[in-house]
Amino acid sequence: MANKTTANRDLKNHVYGILKERLINCIYPPGTMLNEAQLALELGFSRTPIREAISRLEVEGFVKIMPKKGIYVTDILLSDVMQIFQARSEIESIALRMAGPHLPEKELLLFREKLAEKTIDVQNGFRLDTAMHLFIIEHCGNRFIIDMMHKVFDENTRIIISSKQNQIQIHDARREHLDIIDTLLKKDYETAAQLMCVHIENCRRAALDYFYSLQSYTAAPPKTYQNCLKDL
Repeated sequence: MANKTTANRDLKNHVYGILKERLINCIYPPGTMLNEAQLALELGFSRTPIREAISRLEVEGFVKIMPKKGIYVTDILLSDVMQIFQARSEIESIALRMAGPHLPEKELLLFREKLAEKTIDVQNGFRLDTAMHLFIIEHCGNRFIIDMMHKVFDENTRIIISSKQNQIQIHDARREHLDIIDTLLKKDYETAAQLMCVHIENCRRAALDYFYSLQSYTAAPPKTYQNCLKDL
């Protein structure tokens, strides 16, 4: 009986993981409608674990169950973009200062090597971007910050994929990442935190420029290290 219960729980978590990954990576894009029966057929599972997974994902804000209509994949709103980057701006520099002394040099050098590759494509570029940020955060020593920022980066990934950021933007971010890593390798954690502030602000402006370029919003020019210091 215990084995059956464990197997059911594992199946539910497995289905939940599959659906969440597809939502985060915009395989099911924001604004689309899903159908429980079609999902069950597509994934090869019964409707029960699908239904339970969808309920969890609704609580997390990825979908909205529309009675007699289907499952609506939630849109990315202006308020979402603003709040995600506000959280990143406020928390990541703090997490970096906390994590700095505990970051393995070998892994920092590995990230630097990968970021320096000229053949990196857009898809692998943003995945490497996310991996580097989470690598730093996961060494901050505070599980509450780590859990919170994993949720923030789930939504951040949806923004990046939805905006289909081009190769130039990926290249610019990569240069900023290299500067952050070089400063961390020098163990200058305060400067690295300031550079992180610059990077996140530029990412925020790029995201807003994409999503609202057809509206009244006009992106300001990228921030410099000196300008960012004035804002702190």
